Amino acid sequence: MLARFLAFFILTITAFAQTVAPSAPTTVDVWPDGKMPGQGAKEPEAEVPKTDGFHRITNVSRPTLMLFPAPQKVSTAAPAMVVCPGGGYGYTVIDKEGTEIAAWLNTAGISALVLKYRTPNNRAGALQDLQRALSLVRAHAAEWNIDPKRLGVIGFSAGGNLAAKASAPLEERSYPAIDTVDQQSCRPDCAVLVYPAYLDDKSGHVAPDLNLKAAIPPTLIIHSEDDKTHVVGSKIYDAALTDVKVAHEFKLYPTGGHGYGLHCDRDARVWPQDASDWFHTIGFR
Repeated sequence: MLARFLAFFILTITAFAQTVAPSAPTTVDVWPDGKMPGQGAKEPEAEVPKTDGFHRITNVSRPTLMLFPAPQKVSTAAPAMVVCPGGGYGYTVIDKEGTEIAAWLNTAGISALVLKYRTPNNRAGALQDLQRALSLVRAHAAEWNIDPKRLGVIGFSAGGNLAAKASAPLEERSYPAIDTVDQQSCRPDCAVLVYPAYLDDKSGHVAPDLNLKAAIPPTLIIHSEDDKTHVVGSKIYDAALTDVKVAHEFKLYPTGGHGYGLHCDRDARVWPQDASDWFHTIGFR
């Protein structure tokens, strides 16, 4: 009986991931023309060819946000999450860890904004893009029917690292303010780190670009034991957040691997429900 239930569950979540699609998004530039700090890519924006059917975008010099509003079931402003796809900072997997995640968030009554941040190998630029995106969403909160006090960030792999750095920043903002948008806070109200990468220094400590003295918001870490490359960092970050008494949860599953998005067929397949429950706990639903 249990085997039948699990098989049905796997088929259901897989079908959801493959068929759910949000409506056509509104796309906005993260930066005004000529005002982006730092550097862009040296080559034109392009797609990295792969055979798995997912889209990986690299050479990003024009960061954008794609807005997927939550269904309007009530008149109150919706909570929102900025979505940071992964890709090792070499590219962003814009659908599997971006637009599909937006569709899932919408089913939970949460608006989603998928961030296409600067790549490749531009970690400083990516953090600037995310911080600017958070301020930009708050600046447009009334227009986009978003609650500016319930604005979080969810990231996958390198995007999880990016989300962690925005929620535990070394400095309040990593670039000089350029306009009134930057008068809005760039601190997320919560952070979800899904199989995050680069959270440790490979010597048993939290990575030096994470500031444990910052006002870190409630955080959910999702990982699996068989992601040997990156799970150690999540364990170290979990222990560090416990030590500094940051409200957080760590969902550690026996199996799941890495890079699955909503397509996991192992123990970590339950992470969307666990995350949904956590959103309810912190008042994001």
